[in-house]
Amino acid sequence: MAQVPWQVWAAGMVLCLLTVVGTALYYRCQLRKFCRVIGEFERGGTLEEGYADTMESKLLSQLKKLLQQQEYDRRKAGKEKEEIAVLLSDLSHQLKTPLSNILLNTDILKGGQLSPQEQKEFLMRNEEQAKKMQWLMKTLVKASRLEQGILVFDSFPAPLTETLARSISAVYSLAKERRITIETEDFPECRVWHNPKWTAEAIGNILENAVKYSPPGSCIRIAVQPLEMYVKVTVTDQGPGIREEEYSQIFRRFYRGTQTEQQEGTGLGLYLAQLILQSETGYITVSSQPGQGSCFSVFLLKEQFARKEDT
Repeated sequence: MAQVPWQVWAAGMVLCLLTVVGTALYYRCQLRKFCRVIGEFERGGTLEEGYADTMESKLLSQLKKLLQQQEYDRRKAGKEKEEIAVLLSDLSHQLKTPLSNILLNTDILKGGQLSPQEQKEFLMRNEEQAKKMQWLMKTLVKASRLEQGILVFDSFPAPLTETLARSISAVYSLAKERRITIETEDFPECRVWHNPKWTAEAIGNILENAVKYSPPGSCIRIAVQPLEMYVKVTVTDQGPGIREEEYSQIFRRFYRGTQTEQQEGTGLGLYLAQLILQSETGYITVSSQPGQGSCFSVFLLKEQFARKEDT
């Protein structure tokens, strides 16, 4: 068997060495590209574009997607952290007064200087404050679950009359106590796309605000007006009114209007009502002037249009 000349062996060794060196240099160059992409992203949050259609460019593209997803998750986590901080701050502020009242009433009861009738009154006050805190927590959890899409309810065509009757019944006792009448204008029965239970709660919250902030002996009027795509339900009161610059703010969580700051309330009713109506593809608007009352309008899709959207 003929021996391979040493020159051939040498040439092969040189070729292998050049291949190893060239490969190392090539991947070092690609590694620098990856480092440059990561560096650009860390400095400004942007990523370079325009690489050729090669295996390396595909790897770079995957890296970019991972970095973008990481940045999205980071920002989302930061936003959620801020929202939780605001929520805890608002909740702490809302719970401060009823907790203070309960502690004060409890100290007075522990003093042992009250008559049986007075003790009963203070216990009833504590029960009232505890129920307020319970309602606040329940409403806040419900609103939060709706906002996050965790709580979902079905909407379907249903008569509006029964829904309005349910919402009025929810505030009847409070209205009677304040000598406030609720009048509903005659309207033809119509079917709208909604969930009667949840919509009654939304309209009930609007009515509760109207009763709470209207002067004793006044009147709240409910009117129903069919439009082309929607049925419009208006609730008009004789309360203190709302400034135009506050129209969008009154639907925010815990917001209290400047005209109602001195009266008891939580600022959750309209916030929850808006979330409910949005879940039903409806919406709510307000029209008001300080000192001239307020008019809240609820828009619910007509049955035939809701079916088209649903399909």
